Amino acid sequence: MPARNRMRSGFRSLVALASLVGVTANVAAAEPLKVGFLYVGPASGAGWSYAHELARRKVQATYGDKVQTLFVEKVAEADSERVVRDLVAQGAQLVFGAAFGFMDGMVRVARDHPEVAFEHATGYKTSPNLGIYDIRTYEGACLNGVIAGRMSKSGVLGFVAPFPIPEVVRNLNAYTLCAQAVNPKVTTKVVWINTWYDPVREREAASALVDAGVDVLMQNSDSPSPLQVAKEKGLVGFGWDTDMAEWGGDAQMAASRLDWSVHYNKVVADVLAKRWKPGNVWLGLRDKAIIYDTFSAKLPAEVKALVETRKADIISGKRPVFQGPIVAQDGSVKVKVQADLPDADKLKMNWLVKGVQGNLPK
Repeated sequence: MPARNRMRSGFRSLVALASLVGVTANVAAAEPLKVGFLYVGPASGAGWSYAHELARRKVQATYGDKVQTLFVEKVAEADSERVVRDLVAQGAQLVFGAAFGFMDGMVRVARDHPEVAFEHATGYKTSPNLGIYDIRTYEGACLNGVIAGRMSKSGVLGFVAPFPIPEVVRNLNAYTLCAQAVNPKVTTKVVWINTWYDPVREREAASALVDAGVDVLMQNSDSPSPLQVAKEKGLVGFGWDTDMAEWGGDAQMAASRLDWSVHYNKVVADVLAKRWKPGNVWLGLRDKAIIYDTFSAKLPAEVKALVETRKADIISGKRPVFQGPIVAQDGSVKVKVQADLPDADKLKMNWLVKGVQGNLPK
């Protein structure tokens, strides 16, 4: 082959190689952001984990081929570190852990992988690449309490509680305080079940509460079992974290629904734009992270009106959930008249209000 032809052939090969390198670079640049989610319960049905799953789907729909979302359901809290490491090994560049018990495992993985962004729901430990986020679920519990206080004939409310952590204690106290605001004689019986999701134990706890004279049931656990018990007994209850009317029918007086996509979409946008920084985020009704607009046809109009008024007052700040005076079980004054409990004190709440029947497990 003449030298000139060899030179032309070599030039064409170089052009082809350069084109291939360019294509490869473009493909690499177009690779989606991998986002991992961990759920403590099932990703279908109802409740806490399902609320996070609905939010994950919104993230995928919002960002399309810019992201690839992965999730692992029914993660035992003791196994969370292994699962987080596995998601990182699969290429996850952003990981959300949606349970309090995932916290310590995520702290360790975040320390070992500074190149990955981590966010943990309901926790309190942070690091240079680990942020925390939460929703003020106690605001929805308060609105449940307004309904419960007016709907109860016995004046005795029931609460199925998973663990005695501040999140659950806040919800129990808010439920009781807001019920007492419309019916000062209300008391709340609580049963602790030491699990987030166990339909059998949740049902047993709800049944025990009914046997103890309770006629309105609320659960901070993840299945609709307590609401089903309310329906079967001709009583009333609530959807928690998601709408549970599929199981409770008109026994569900209202549903406090959580929209975690309000936070997830923002974080994904920040990571894509390379401006993400770990923070401490606490959203609520004002941020539309709690949706409280699903009511039973059997809920009296005047009770619904009370709920709408209290909701508006929470959003505006006119009447916060933990506005004083608030007295604890032991008679001590925790919040003075007209004062609002600071967020720092809400986050470490480890006391029960007067009117709650039952103790905090140690």
